[in-house]
Amino acid sequence: MNNNDVFKKLRVALQLRDDQIVEILQLVDFRISKAELGAFFRNADHPNYMDCGDQVLRNFLNGLIIHLRGTKEEPKNVQDVLKQNKAAVASAKKEKPAGQPSFEKPKKPAAKKPAPKGPPQKAKPKKQEPIVEKVRFNNGKNKKS
Repeated sequence: MNNNDVFKKLRVALQLRDDQIVEILQLVDFRISKAELGAFFRNADHPNYMDCGDQVLRNFLNGLIIHLRGTKEEPKNVQDVLKQNKAAVASAKKEKPAGQPSFEKPKKPAAKKPAPKGPPQKAKPKKQEPIVEKVRFNNGKNKKS
């Protein structure tokens, strides 16, 4: 298990988004962009995949301690912080920002066919053509009939 796997598992377990991870890293004066974070979370065979170094993971863990526990002067309750993260994720799922593109296909109204003009015509049954010709298989045996 490499650093990327550890980072992914912590992100999922704590329900952290990319912007929250950037904020956590800024708590320990470590600046990183969302694009660089995205490279850590990609599959190993992706062309933009990047290995997560020890320094990045170490700074994330140190920032995570400050984020969850707080400082000595202002301690926090870990459970309260986790509940806030969970509520933020739930509210982000409900609300879609206007600037964000939607990946759902827009629903088009069903187009009606125009009514045929003139007297109604009787539908002629079409003669069904066989899809496959009748073939006799011998399976390599010569049978006398």
